Amino acid sequence: MREIIFDTETTGFDPKTGDRLVEIGCIELVDRRETGVTFHGYFNPERDMPAAAEAVHGLSIQFLSDKPLFATRVDELMEFLGDAPLIAHNAVFDFGFVNAELARAGRPALDMGRMCCTVQMARKLHPGAKHSLDALCTRYGIDRSHRIKHGALLDAELLAHLYIEMTGGRQIGLGLASSAAGSASLARATSAAPRGHDRPFREPRPHMASAADLARHAEFVAGLNQPLWLDTV
Repeated sequence: MREIIFDTETTGFDPKTGDRLVEIGCIELVDRRETGVTFHGYFNPERDMPAAAEAVHGLSIQFLSDKPLFATRVDELMEFLGDAPLIAHNAVFDFGFVNAELARAGRPALDMGRMCCTVQMARKLHPGAKHSLDALCTRYGIDRSHRIKHGALLDAELLAHLYIEMTGGRQIGLGLASSAAGSASLARATSAAPRGHDRPFREPRPHMASAADLARHAEFVAGLNQPLWLDTV
């Protein structure tokens, strides 16, 4: 199964008020494993960069001024995304900005049915806990020491590690599900299949102590010299 983990950086919080997408980073997973195939792009937002936003991601308008417009690379991005499920942290935010840029480029919006939000996943797994990317990386032991500022590709890489851990870890299936056939075999192996007529019936084995066992135990306890539990009596 192919999935795409992605993250964005922007000029602000709301594309409806003129904020723009300035960076996107995408990581390809196949059968929940990173393939090493990525998509990354910086984009000229055709506007200023608020100081508060620059403080978060470090992308100045001077740096972005010679970068391509989103529309210039939209075909490349859409080809990379394909029809795969799209996983993001606080995914409604990222989908909103990508869809706003697609609308400006005259392209159809991403189907929200493809969206998987790791914040929503974390709320179900860890109710009441902090659900930021930093907090979840700490919870799952994911090293983020190299993360000085936000960056779309770096954050997508961290999120890929987090998503894998949140959905069972790297050893789920012990590698048996590396293909569609393997996935089906694993599902069959772990399902509770009914007993067929060709399997021999086995009488249930007794697990309770017999009367003789209880008598031997009582005799053993009676012969103990000053057992410790009597000190509390």
